[in-house]
Amino acid sequence: MNNEYLLKAINAFKRRIIVISPDFNILAINSDSNQTWENDIVGKSCYNALYGRTSHCLNCPAVNVLETKKPTMMDRKALTNEDKMLCRYSYPILSGDNIDALVIFDFEFPALEGLEERLKRSNSFLRNLILSSVDGVIAADMKGKLLIFNDSAAEISGHKVEEALHQLNIRDVYPGDGAREIMKKLRSDDHGGKGKLKSYIVDVLGKNGENIPISLNASIVYEEEREVATIGFFHDLRETLRMKKELEKAQIQILQSEKMASLGKLAAGVAHQLNNPLSSITLFTQLVLEEYKLEEGARNDLTRVYKEAQRCRDTVKELLEFARQTRQEMRPHDVNSAILRTVFLLENQTLFHNIEIEKELSPSLPEVYGDIQQLNHIFMNIILNAADAMEGKGELSIKSYKPLQSDTVIIEISDTGPGIPQNILPHIFEPFFTTKEEGKGTGLGLSLVYSMIDNHKGRIYAKSRPGKGTTFVIELPTAKLDKEGTVN
Repeated sequence: MNNEYLLKAINAFKRRIIVISPDFNILAINSDSNQTWENDIVGKSCYNALYGRTSHCLNCPAVNVLETKKPTMMDRKALTNEDKMLCRYSYPILSGDNIDALVIFDFEFPALEGLEERLKRSNSFLRNLILSSVDGVIAADMKGKLLIFNDSAAEISGHKVEEALHQLNIRDVYPGDGAREIMKKLRSDDHGGKGKLKSYIVDVLGKNGENIPISLNASIVYEEEREVATIGFFHDLRETLRMKKELEKAQIQILQSEKMASLGKLAAGVAHQLNNPLSSITLFTQLVLEEYKLEEGARNDLTRVYKEAQRCRDTVKELLEFARQTRQEMRPHDVNSAILRTVFLLENQTLFHNIEIEKELSPSLPEVYGDIQQLNHIFMNIILNAADAMEGKGELSIKSYKPLQSDTVIIEISDTGPGIPQNILPHIFEPFFTTKEEGKGTGLGLSLVYSMIDNHKGRIYAKSRPGKGTTFVIELPTAKLDKEGTVN
């Protein structure tokens, strides 16, 4: 009874189902299909009965079935304009290893052709959409095998597309156990809904071992509520973070510049107020020494008053020079003069009373092209840091020289303090990084120094050994004159 219904179903099928022998003779054909032919075609060769040919069709799938003993779909690319109703699909009826017969399905090709063409265009569009995405796109099955790895993903990671698809697992994309953590978040409801992960900041692992920050939007692909794959869109954050860091540095620099400008105005005001009484002291002391005959002791005392007043006037003069500018002015400067001016202002302060300062400044240094206020600030900041590190007791060495065959001037500032630990040394120029107690340092000093030297197209780095002190090395380009005599 079951076979009877099966035969009725086959005979009622509106499309052609033909059974042929291995030598292409028609053995059977479903009844409804056979009604379209004027004569019974059973027993005739399929190629002659169906298409009026003297031999089998060039693209006949049955030929491939006879060779491979496997079902075959005809290659549609090989069709000509005349081939509108060819046999599209064939499979063998086997008896052991031998082919007893072959089944051929003859579909309505025009309808199938339109469907396949639309499907092809749709797939091509989706493929181009993924491959041309400016963000990296990576998809993987549930075992971690990569299914999609577009050009942007290759650009971010450094892996070639083919290399990634054949050699990488999704677990290789993230450092450590990152892939497992991503799946946990995808399966929870806390990050955009179950099966979704939105704008999640995470690192991916580059080919060279670099941790690359990205913003990840990911989802799980389901088939009938079963997890079959995951897909993620990776937005590279390196440039965004670099710009953010540059903006923060610029904001810090603006704040510090405004602070320095305010301090400069305050120092200039105080200096002017001190200048008047100091001028009176030196003037009247000189008059008394010239106009009156005094005892030796009194004359010595007045001479000392005169010299100390002159020293105060020199200090005020240097202070005015130090605080003179409030905006950047780049021009050639004698770097030794800037160093000496800074040392002059600092060496008599209480912090330096037990610090021996050694100066080894080359007398034939070329000028450097820079802003004198920023140069003053650079030297003062590093020298004060050295004095703090030595806790007001030790040796401070300042050296300047120009290496042979070089267009740079080098300044080395060394102390005999406790040194900087190797794990801290790479971070000392980062904004807000400080090892001082809370309230005693902002962590902005050295980051601002680094930024200023970078503005001067120079370089700064530190050398240190624990217990042996620290040396800061500053390299500044020399000022060059072109043929017209202007600074290049």
